[in-house]
Amino acid sequence: MDLFGQTGFGQTATVAPKTLSPLEAASLVRTRDTIGFGLGPANPDAFVTALGGRDDWEDLVLGGALLLGIYPVLAKQGVSYRCGFFGPGERLSIANGARIDYVPGGFRQMGPILARFAPRIMMVQAAPPDTHGRVNLSLHYGGTRDELLAAGRDPERLLIVEVNPNLPRTRSLPPDYDNTLPLDLIDVMVEAHGPPLALQDPAPIEADAAIVEHALDFITDGATLQTGIGTIPNLVATRLAGSPGGDYGLHSEMFTDGLMLLHQAGKVTNRLKGEFPGRSVTTFALGSAQLYSWLDDNDAVVFLPVDVVNDPAVIAKNHKFVSINGAMCVDLYGQIVADAVDGTQISGVGGHEDFIAGAELHLDAHSLICMHSTVTVHGEVRSRILPTLPAAAVISTPRHHTGVVVTEFGAAELVGLTVSERARALAEIAHPDFRPELRSRAEALV
Repeated sequence: MDLFGQTGFGQTATVAPKTLSPLEAASLVRTRDTIGFGLGPANPDAFVTALGGRDDWEDLVLGGALLLGIYPVLAKQGVSYRCGFFGPGERLSIANGARIDYVPGGFRQMGPILARFAPRIMMVQAAPPDTHGRVNLSLHYGGTRDELLAAGRDPERLLIVEVNPNLPRTRSLPPDYDNTLPLDLIDVMVEAHGPPLALQDPAPIEADAAIVEHALDFITDGATLQTGIGTIPNLVATRLAGSPGGDYGLHSEMFTDGLMLLHQAGKVTNRLKGEFPGRSVTTFALGSAQLYSWLDDNDAVVFLPVDVVNDPAVIAKNHKFVSINGAMCVDLYGQIVADAVDGTQISGVGGHEDFIAGAELHLDAHSLICMHSTVTVHGEVRSRILPTLPAAAVISTPRHHTGVVVTEFGAAELVGLTVSERARALAEIAHPDFRPELRSRAEALV
């Protein structure tokens, strides 16, 4: 490490890393190398983009999750990517010829998986150094901080941090939890200036409003909420923001615009939640530019490690906990498919099952799986509620964890029901065109 007084952003520090351009930093990567990174908002966009300017890769292996861009490096010969959670970036890159292999594991397992991978280079993006000589991990805590620190302490490894003044500085709960990194552990700092990716949910359709109304029946004043990725969970939070009631708590893996709106409407107090009272808890945020600005130095929201936020035992301690997530299909046994279908990886395990498991342990808690009753595939309308799962489907949540399934036609509470009772309840919330067959198949289940 070099010793100098300025970091490049006008901040003074005793010990600071080299400050390089993205292209200069990319030149430090060997033709045979390993690079690790965190999920989504942890991705250092400028540095990964710069890696695409090289064509000399022999065996470059990336390990991470949920890319927020399309990066040319992935299409290069000699490059592969071991991914823990797919998004549009991964799916489009595969279509463009990239070698991307899915590594099954929940969000809580990503830290241990990354530690076993032990990449020579760890990379992350962060807000610029503060006056205390620390960079802030901004929109992502997740499960990577320990491996970032390990890389910084190991003289045989590199810690590369891309700093961007457009990223907010977020809060954690020191001394127990710290979402910063000290400058004296960083080997290379890359300066970037692009805006963080703003997530735009698809425009809601008519069925979404009906699903939201059914979901609201399970949310009462004082509930602690978790909302997953997708239009419907965000709409539920937005609808609550404009409705009577409140005194809510928030304990959510992902922080979204809908949860911001709940705060801005005065609906969030975190008074009754039980775990981390007085604070909204999350491990990463993804949403609009307005959300990122609102999170900047906002002590109402704290970012904690994913092994805490997604721990079912911690989740279960929250008062009247309600989790709201999506799925691709469910069969009459109540087995949920949420990350892979028809032999194609769509997303990943993430925290889906953790929040379902955490919500099943108390009578006042509910896990809601919200989905449209049908999907159109190659012009064919198919039911999302199926008699049995297709051969290539991968179960995300086993039947014994599934709580409530919600479609635009109603909600089926499955906890405590027999196999045949569950099947009949699910058949009744299917699209009317598919109910006769599903009812018939349900009667045959024992």
